[in-house]
Order: sequence, then structure tokens, then C-alpha cells
Amino acid sequence: MKHNHDQSLLQGPKNYAADLWRSIRIWQEFRKGFKTLRNVNHCVTVFGSARFAPDHPYYKLAYDTAHLLASNGYNIMTGGGPGIMEAANKGAQDAGALSIGCNIQLPQEQEPNPYLDIQTEFHYFFVRKVMLLKYSQAFILFPGGFGTMDEIFETGTLMQTDKICGFPVVVMGRDYWQKLGPFLRETMVRHGTIDAHDLELNFARMTDDPQEALDIIRLQNIGEKICA
Repeated sequence: MKHNHDQSLLQGPKNYAADLWRSIRIWQEFRKGFKTLRNVNHCVTVFGSARFAPDHPYYKLAYDTAHLLASNGYNIMTGGGPGIMEAANKGAQDAGALSIGCNIQLPQEQEPNPYLDIQTEFHYFFVRKVMLLKYSQAFILFPGGFGTMDEIFETGTLMQTDKICGFPVVVMGRDYWQKLGPFLRETMVRHGTIDAHDLELNFARMTDDPQEALDIIRLQNIGEKICA
């Protein structure tokens, strides 16, 4: 069985020299990301599954939304892979905007899509997530799995705790996400694990209309948000 160095990293204290080497590698990944993306601005990050084929309605919705945003002056950033990410990058590129991908190295599934003007690749998920958040000032959530849920709830947590400003989050794919809102309101708020106020952090603006998504982002004065 092939040794998994990431699993070893998370199994508790090991060899200090190995941990020091990893810390250098992590620093190098951050440095590479900051250097590659340093001039990116006026950007919207799109989260979504790698598993939707080009003939899927969610792929088309992601393409149309990104194309409309890009036609109105916004650059588009994704995780750089296939599926929703590919659709959004293709929409941005076809509209003449900057298309950016922060890809993750995985043994299967995640290959860079061919619609990227700026591309960088990461070994560590947490470094990649910093880049996806740092350079964007609005976020669009499309249907996705564990990785997409991780990305959007970390975004919500960072806004909740004032680690980032309360930039708009647009949720697209009503049929897919329709039970998310009731779960947040009727389970999490009711049990006190979050406050009702937390749901006011621009976190649940849901639509399947690309124009409405654009209007929500414009209304929130993208690029001019000020942390309280």
C-alpha cells in the first residue's frame, strides 16, 4: 500500500524534521499563490462540483452566470477543475474576462480545465481555500459535494467571526439546496448552534436567475465592503 504523507501529517506528533520540511513546503505554496494572483482584482469566486457534465443543466447555469458577470466587468475564479468550475471558467473566457483557476492535486477526478488564463496548483486544500477567498469579493455557490460544502461553510464562518468582510454569497440551484435554508433556520438556530443574526451575513440569497445574481452582487457594492 502506498504511503500517504498527508495522512501521516495528521496522525499526531512525528519527526520534528519532517514537520519542519512540511512547514517550508506550506510556506512555498502560499508564496507561489500570492505571487501568481497578486494582480487579480474585481473577482467573483464560483464554488461547485467537479462531477457535472457539459450537458447538465447546472453546467449551463454556471456558464450563463459566469458569462453574464464577465460581460459586466467581473473576473471569475474557480477551483480550476471540471464540472461547474469548467463551466464558469469557460463562460468568463468566452466573455473576454480574466478566467482564474486554483487547482488541487488529487489522485483522481481533478485535472485543470482548458479555459484558464491564470492557473496555479496546490497540494494543500487549506492553502487553496485561502487563495479562493483572498482575491474575491463575492461568492457564488452551485451544487456540489463535501468539498463545496467545506468551502462555503468556511466562507460563512470567516464572515461570522469577522475574519473577512461580509461580502455577498449567492446560492444557485434551488432544487439542490432547497432544504439547506430550513435546516439552518429550523435546526441550527433552534438548537442555538448559530444565532438568527448569523443568517443575515449575506449568506442565503438564493436564485436560479443569472441576472438576479448579478444584481445581488452589484447591490452589495462589490469591492467597497468595509468590515465592522
